[in-house]
Amino acid sequence: MGCTTILVGKNASFDGSTMVARTEDSPSGVFRAKKFINVSPEEQPRKYKSAISKVEIDLPNNPVRYTAVPNAILDNGIWGQCGANEYNVSMSATETITSNERVLGADPLVEYKPAIGTPGDANYKPEQLGGIGEEDIYTIVMPYITSAREGVTFLGNLLEKYGTYEMNGIAFQDENEIWWLETIGGHHWMARRVPDDSYVIMPNQLGIDKFNWKDAYGAKKEFMCSADLKDFVKKYHLDLSIDGEFNPRHAFGSRSDADHTYNTPRAWILQRYFNPTSNTYDGINADYRPDSDNIPWARVPEKKITVEDIKYALSHHYQGTEYDSYSKDIHSVKKGSLRPIGINRTNFLGLVQIRPYMPDEIKCIQWLAIGSCVFNAIVPFYTNINRTPEYLANTTNEVTTNNFYWTNRLIAALSDAHFADTASPVERYQLKVQSQSTALINKYDEKFITEKISNNDAKDFLEKANDEVTRALKVETDILLNDVLYVASCEMKNKFSRSDA
Repeated sequence: MGCTTILVGKNASFDGSTMVARTEDSPSGVFRAKKFINVSPEEQPRKYKSAISKVEIDLPNNPVRYTAVPNAILDNGIWGQCGANEYNVSMSATETITSNERVLGADPLVEYKPAIGTPGDANYKPEQLGGIGEEDIYTIVMPYITSAREGVTFLGNLLEKYGTYEMNGIAFQDENEIWWLETIGGHHWMARRVPDDSYVIMPNQLGIDKFNWKDAYGAKKEFMCSADLKDFVKKYHLDLSIDGEFNPRHAFGSRSDADHTYNTPRAWILQRYFNPTSNTYDGINADYRPDSDNIPWARVPEKKITVEDIKYALSHHYQGTEYDSYSKDIHSVKKGSLRPIGINRTNFLGLVQIRPYMPDEIKCIQWLAIGSCVFNAIVPFYTNINRTPEYLANTTNEVTTNNFYWTNRLIAALSDAHFADTASPVERYQLKVQSQSTALINKYDEKFITEKISNNDAKDFLEKANDEVTRALKVETDILLNDVLYVASCEMKNKFSRSDA
């Protein structure tokens, strides 16, 4: 899917947490209803079958509990996405990335092909199973990994065995480190550890721009890869370096015209946000422009990064530039010419914050914002639970204001057409919801510690905390819906200023 990911190392974050955030954006013209759930070991399949590729995989018999944000309507697979497991390990799944003809010609994608003809016929061709993809990866990895590093090797083994039918990037996270894995062709992969003092912006494009072969095949401190990747590069002449410094982005990635309107602008605008004075970003002689192919993969920010910074960044529509989707300049030829980060078809934004200074039971917070991020708020939930709040878990294909997903969809659709006139109530909502929910997490953190809540009682305690966050959230969300509906109603085309005499 077309998504944007932000990775923040522990020394670059405001409180020493690792933070991984990703928007799940549907294809153009598609909207996928999502729900927030907890998956128990009993609910986890032992034999998994992909809806898209038809591949069947025997899974380990020792899954643990984990949270997830799957599709609410399972007409095309689970599409698990974003959460944390019992070990306080998290993964994102997945960021669709790019490749090139040389790579895909050397290691083709493993795509499903239905049977042709009837068995026994001369021209019969049997069904060809596909590999694994975004639909599958979260479900077949998340409940089995005990660290970020283990997540890389676990998924890497699956990719080498079953292959993949698409190009993807996946983040793995624990309290100490973040790893980013990128698939290469049908069966190959590489991964790099995010530097602790840095952040990473990932649009839908292969991003890693440095790789250390010696470390990848040795200590594996900062780099890992599939067993034969170096031989693969040599055999198919994929190393394009002049100076001998191997650049994976050149070897495995893309630099197309489409990238310059769809991908590189997102990295450009967010590095401009996190490093505003480190470089120049405007004009023909700028260090980095929207169409630059050399924007660094990882950077040290100019200040430590907060949850609010990430929410703002993943809501970005190029405000403050001539590309702003909501610019009032009706003569601007560049308005709306670049793919915004805060796009209409965002299904949800998930941000996992793993706090090393907290007890294990309350270490992990899963922040969620549902629908188009320009108009929503991000809300925190504890993950060490057996159930999620009904308001976020009860999503179906029925449009209803008793569900957080659908309420946010309605708010966004009403607000977008009246952006300037709804901006104030939307901003007030975002500030209030994010402030009050943060205050509630602080309250329950302190209560958990001071009252010495036992491990046996922790889940009930944290479920009650999540419920209180949700009750307050629903009140404010209903108020916002009423406010933007009023604005939209007043500005209907059939309005008339004269009332009855």
